[in-house]
Amino acid sequence: MNETIKTILHRRTIRRFDTKQIEEAVLQQILQAGLCAPSAGGRQGVIFAVCQNKEINERLGKIKRANSNPRMATATSYVSKEQPSIADDVNLKNAFYNAPTVITMFAPKNFLFAVEDCAVAAENMMLAADSLGIGSCYIGQGWTAFADTYGQEILRKWEIRTDYYAVMQLLLGYPKPEDNHPTAKPRKHDRILRF
Repeated sequence: MNETIKTILHRRTIRRFDTKQIEEAVLQQILQAGLCAPSAGGRQGVIFAVCQNKEINERLGKIKRANSNPRMATATSYVSKEQPSIADDVNLKNAFYNAPTVITMFAPKNFLFAVEDCAVAAENMMLAADSLGIGSCYIGQGWTAFADTYGQEILRKWEIRTDYYAVMQLLLGYPKPEDNHPTAKPRKHDRILRF
């Protein structure tokens, strides 16, 4: 099995991060993977806003949590038992799970494939991160982190174009050392139809 396939099979979502910040050289490799992702029409319209400021990330994560209304988990329907999400645990107050690096992906408001362009860039970066020993977590509905006056102030400070919106966030950091690598859920093989 080649190294790319091994990385795809190994990657898991991480929601418990160590406080140690990732190295700049590692971050640059992850960002390069995002920049090289496919984009509709080759437009390369995604903007990657990298924030490693703990105070800003914590505040935006709390705003996002306050503006998120996930259907809460039940005993039989949940996101993760090993690393609970904000839908699993009402006590989690930061939707960014205290990740030391948060990349918000912005895309044009009126472009048909804005979400898809961000998703493929995120997948490239998640695979690159895993191959470099960095944990990652994809967080959808990115705009909810900016849905108050503080969030709007950050958008202005970051000089985000007004014709763009926050599609999603990608959380990056080292997994907590005491946590085991999350176990893969069994694959449902009846999802492949062959004719």
